[in-house]
Amino acid sequence: MKLGKNIFGVGAMTGISRIFGFVRDMLIARFLGAGRMSDIFFAAFKLPNLFRDLLGEGALSAIFIPMYTDMKKDEGFAKNVFSWLMVILLGITIIFEIFMPLIVWALAPGFAEDPGKMQLTVIIARIMFFYVIFICGAAFLSAVLNAHSRFLLAAFMPVMLNILLICALVASVWYGNQFIIYVMAGTVVLSGVLQFCILWHRIRQKQFGLRLVIPRWNNQIKNMFKRFGVSLVGSGFYQITIIVGTLVASWQSGAVSWLYYADRMVQLPFAMIGLAVGTVLISSISKALTEKNMRSVYLQQNSSMRRSMMLIMPCMVGLFVLAEPIIRILFQHGAWTADSTNAVALAIKIQCLVLPAMLISQIYSKTLYASQDVNTPVRTSVISLGVATVIYLVLFPIIGYLSIPVGVVASGYVKNYLLGRVCRKRALVKTDKKTIFAFFAFAGVAAVLGAALSTIAITNIWWLGIAICAFGILYLPIAFIIDRFIIK
Repeated sequence: MKLGKNIFGVGAMTGISRIFGFVRDMLIARFLGAGRMSDIFFAAFKLPNLFRDLLGEGALSAIFIPMYTDMKKDEGFAKNVFSWLMVILLGITIIFEIFMPLIVWALAPGFAEDPGKMQLTVIIARIMFFYVIFICGAAFLSAVLNAHSRFLLAAFMPVMLNILLICALVASVWYGNQFIIYVMAGTVVLSGVLQFCILWHRIRQKQFGLRLVIPRWNNQIKNMFKRFGVSLVGSGFYQITIIVGTLVASWQSGAVSWLYYADRMVQLPFAMIGLAVGTVLISSISKALTEKNMRSVYLQQNSSMRRSMMLIMPCMVGLFVLAEPIIRILFQHGAWTADSTNAVALAIKIQCLVLPAMLISQIYSKTLYASQDVNTPVRTSVISLGVATVIYLVLFPIIGYLSIPVGVVASGYVKNYLLGRVCRKRALVKTDKKTIFAFFAFAGVAAVLGAALSTIAITNIWWLGIAICAFGILYLPIAFIIDRFIIK
């Protein structure tokens, strides 16, 4: 497997999706601002989004791919898992539709203080939850394609959601803003249907033998779902931490929206780099571990760490320095206010500091999942989530919504430390001196250029683009020289 090529391809596809995602968010900011209506949409979207993240980028791939690879890509196993998954998803959807008022209250209890806000959130959440069946089915189809080293189409699929939401928002000029939130909820469901259909067509084209069958309960399925259930918490650490943060933030008007936009900005570089690395790495490391080739495992890990840190460091520094002008220039239009800009920028400056920890944790956790250890990521995630929750509750009365990004950062580094300690103890990871030196070298170069960038007054989108391009033009050649020559 060509590790670098596949990581670049997945990262590029994810980047395209996130660019469309920012266009979508700019339109949402213009039409809904950062207040009551946007809080309702984002809170309702948290539930299906959580399932998508857990299954699409977490537990499903992390458990299924190593087992599927170990079984020599057995078609019968894949059919059985797929069939059980669809039955379970249908059951979950029915349960959530029935108990949605209680679930929304648990997710955003602060909404109950605003007349009508809780009721409308329940209606929108019920519409959007049907998205779960199709997007989680699409996640499984993506995992099958990834196991066969076909990454690009699956990585591109999230762009469907963003394109369709953009169309719905633009069309609101003609049908009016009164029904916009209902149209957006229906569009989310439609995007899930399209993603599932496109991936299913590709699976059938490649003749991987996948189809729905009568589900059979056997030892393979029992083992699969036992690991899957345990690993949900481990894979969903970041998403669950944000969900708990949303619950706390719902008591402050506008905070749910501020944190959503801050998280979107921080997630952009992580999705393009960290998730791309994790998606490709679990397949390649699973194969190396099956062959008991630890030298290959260490080489892949160190190479991934160096390349990833080379790219994530300037992103972290750039977000810290440019948070305010980015939000002001991209979002401060229409219903969006200067207060919202300042609130989001502050959250970004804090939350972006977790990026290096998130990226390295991704490599540690995928290595553990590839070794078919699902318990360690869960234990570390529970501890980290506990740290985050304590920080939320202690600091919220003092600094309000900013307690959430502070908690995310602290818990992220706790999780990274715990995962790394276990991996080193089991000799599953061996970080060489070149990689450690590269971390500090890339961070130093990015910090110096970031300090220079902070002295520039950025007043419009052209200056913003020039500043970002200049930062990249100066940083990348220096980082490339460090990576290719100095640390050899």
